[in-house]
Amino acid sequence: MPIATLAASIAKILALVGIGMALRLTGLLKREDVRVVNALIVYVALPAMIFGAIWPARLTWELARVAGIAWGVTLAGLAGAWLAAKALRLPRETAGAFILVAALGNTGYIGYPVVTMVLGQSALTPAVFYDVFGTVATLLTAGIVVASRYGEHEEGRANPLREFLTFPAVIALLLALALKPVPIPAVVMAWLDVPAKMTVPLVMISVGLTLEWSSAKDRTGALAAVAGLKLLLLPAVAAGIALAIGDAGSLRLVTLQAGMPSMVLTLVIGERFRLDTRFIAAAILVTTAACAVTIPLVQALIH
Repeated sequence: MPIATLAASIAKILALVGIGMALRLTGLLKREDVRVVNALIVYVALPAMIFGAIWPARLTWELARVAGIAWGVTLAGLAGAWLAAKALRLPRETAGAFILVAALGNTGYIGYPVVTMVLGQSALTPAVFYDVFGTVATLLTAGIVVASRYGEHEEGRANPLREFLTFPAVIALLLALALKPVPIPAVVMAWLDVPAKMTVPLVMISVGLTLEWSSAKDRTGALAAVAGLKLLLLPAVAAGIALAIGDAGSLRLVTLQAGMPSMVLTLVIGERFRLDTRFIAAAILVTTAACAVTIPLVQALIH
């Protein structure tokens, strides 16, 4: 896909973020309404999309390698962000937030539509494996360890395994894998396709409802560091890992996913562990806006 076309395609997706922001600014929806939208995404639309992508897919070792690359990228991001947070001498709750948003990408909410737009519908299955078994699994294990180290859990010590296994997207994926030998009527799959198609618009509107420019004004240095780590360094790490293990076939996919903006779910984790959620929201805003430039740039460099 030509770079100009890629940039235009990403801009179309991000335009939905503008709709969400406009709905909030005009008062038609309020900031707290995002909880209702997120509930529809987390419990209905996203699980339907994942089940529909995984159940008919042929499982291969390439999918396992993609998930492994995702772990490598995210763990490298956590280490690099930890060093950067120490160098910037950030307050404890901001340092924890910094580490999460610099290392963990929006490989589901934004990653799925961008990957399918750039690489086609056939790329959705490896994108799901990168997201669920890579990014989400890291968030709900190593990410929770980081959050608990720098913050304070409102309900005591979290159980990472329980967090992972009860996450609706993970349940949908495991259910799809378990039911692969079972014939599912076409009418059921067609019904699941309806909420699945709601995922992208709802997600982007949710991002728009969440983001506020005011939270980014006084944190430019740390936010620039987050953007550099998340959008430029981690795609390079992904490319290096893919080439090192001889998996050049997944190079475009893993660099796309590694270059996604900061993960929206880090805001949920940040709230639970009392991290600096204003910084998290600002990082999501800045990286979401900047990825319209950095994704085409990275893809041009590896093409």
